[in-house]
Amino acid sequence: MAGKSALKLREINLELGKPTVDQAMKRLTLELNQSRSMHCAVLKIIHGYGSSGTGGKIRTASRRYLSDLKKRGEVRDVIPGEAFSIFEEATRQAFVRCDALRRDEDLDRYNNGVTFILL
Repeated sequence: MAGKSALKLREINLELGKPTVDQAMKRLTLELNQSRSMHCAVLKIIHGYGSSGTGGKIRTASRRYLSDLKKRGEVRDVIPGEAFSIFEEATRQAFVRCDALRRDEDLDRYNNGVTFILL
């Protein structure tokens, strides 16, 4: 069962290639659809946090988009990296869906450059 659980977590880097916000959002939509078709439980996205001083536009846009998807019931939950902690109920619930999250390098690191999407 552990092998199956490991396949349920996908990770993509939306910053790769320094895309525009529009390009990153199109890729996020594509990756969400692909993750669903692969029966993934969780998609982890790396979007950065604006360390360059330009504001983290991909982070802001992706989180706004994901919040809308959650409100419409199109994703189960969205966990910002800064809330990805064993002390948070949403994280503990995510462990039930995807045991591989327990070994994720960002657990309890309060990394606001990533977001976890429960599908």
